[in-house]
Amino acid sequence: MQMDNQFPPKKVPGFCSFRYGLSLLLHCCNVVVTAQRTCLSLTMVAMVNSTDPHGMTNTSTKKLQDNMKNPVYNWSPEIQGIIFSSSFYGVVFTQIPVGYLSGIYSVKKMVGSALFLGSLLSLFIPPAAEVGATWVIACRVVQGISQATVVTAQHEVWVKWAPPLERGRLTSMSLSGLMLGPFIVLLVTGVICESLGWPMVFYIFGACGCALCLLWFVQFYDDPKNHPYISISEKEYITSSLDHQVSSSRQSLPIKDMLKSLPVWAITLSNLAYSWTKNTMLIYTPTFINSVLHVNIRENGLLSALPYLFAWICGILAGQISDFFLTRNIFSIITIRKLFTILGFLLPAIFSACLPYLTSSFHGTVIFLILASATSSFSLGGALINALDIAPRYYGFLKGFTSLIGISGALISSTLTGLILSQDPESAWFKVFFLMAAINVISLIFYLIFGKAEIQDWAKERQHTRL
Repeated sequence: MQMDNQFPPKKVPGFCSFRYGLSLLLHCCNVVVTAQRTCLSLTMVAMVNSTDPHGMTNTSTKKLQDNMKNPVYNWSPEIQGIIFSSSFYGVVFTQIPVGYLSGIYSVKKMVGSALFLGSLLSLFIPPAAEVGATWVIACRVVQGISQATVVTAQHEVWVKWAPPLERGRLTSMSLSGLMLGPFIVLLVTGVICESLGWPMVFYIFGACGCALCLLWFVQFYDDPKNHPYISISEKEYITSSLDHQVSSSRQSLPIKDMLKSLPVWAITLSNLAYSWTKNTMLIYTPTFINSVLHVNIRENGLLSALPYLFAWICGILAGQISDFFLTRNIFSIITIRKLFTILGFLLPAIFSACLPYLTSSFHGTVIFLILASATSSFSLGGALINALDIAPRYYGFLKGFTSLIGISGALISSTLTGLILSQDPESAWFKVFFLMAAINVISLIFYLIFGKAEIQDWAKERQHTRL
């Protein structure tokens, strides 16, 4: 015991430490934010007369109309589409500004305020729906801005809280909440709608967000040096490990150097490929299951939820294994980043390319569908965290920039996939999955050639670069 007191930095709390508690708190915040964003896709079935383009009602809808706990509205498919996409308008325009501002202003205030606003708007959606669809759209746009602020600004937390040897596990643990959220939504939303009514879905997730917001403001501090509850040994361990990387002074953004940096573009292209894969699997997995496996809607929901569960597991494993390799000096940082990028891009490409040939096998299709979506989470230990290696001082801004490119890829993928499915039904899935595999492989090759892990010259404190 005396040895521990004499050399606290050498023996600090591990999984039960405050920094891991912070990662778990962010994990829960991401679960709630994702749940608030995606639950509308399921509650819409109970909110409107019919999701059928012709507006035909059925007996189940008439029963809902007689039940005050499930108000029903006469929204056309076009209005529903605008409501669905409205949250993305806020996401697109906030990535870079939030990434930049998170490096200047208090992350505690930015994340906490945005989480509270998004949760409050979730509580307002049921009464807004009573007034009209326009108010729901307005709530969703502002909610998209607040949710994008939470997801983007939180990356700056790890600049001061994550020791280099623990970046993988801390970031993957927090970000894996983005994958667990849809799984929970797919499991519980239908049950809540049937038993309590669809408004309770928004009230429950909104209340959870408000509770987490309170916990966030109480527990989190921007700098571990100022935290009143963290142990001295953990505080010394974190600050000493980051002494050469974190500076309190802020310099102007070296935009030109960033745009000319091939490692930055390697990370950016990787984000585009990751978002392309995730968005394609997110939107079109239920459609693929319905067209190929011909199961009922309940089985479709369960099969559509399973990839998120396994993606959550793979994401956490990626962080744990990558940091294990790093702490044991088994591989260098760049080798680890490229290894997990290979796993996160090549495996989904292989599994998705095999899917069109497995349509005659129910179990084979399900297994490969799960693996194609889940294994992309391995990139959380690779290219998706690489910006923290090459430019920790500008990590927030780089995450905002690369995420914007990723979102653009996601929007293109959903539109292009829809066009392919509508124009060529027979060989459509072959084209969709092979296009996704090709983008993954091209991005992987570019990253393997140009990816770096050392801090770039333009990101060092001694470098004074003008805009």
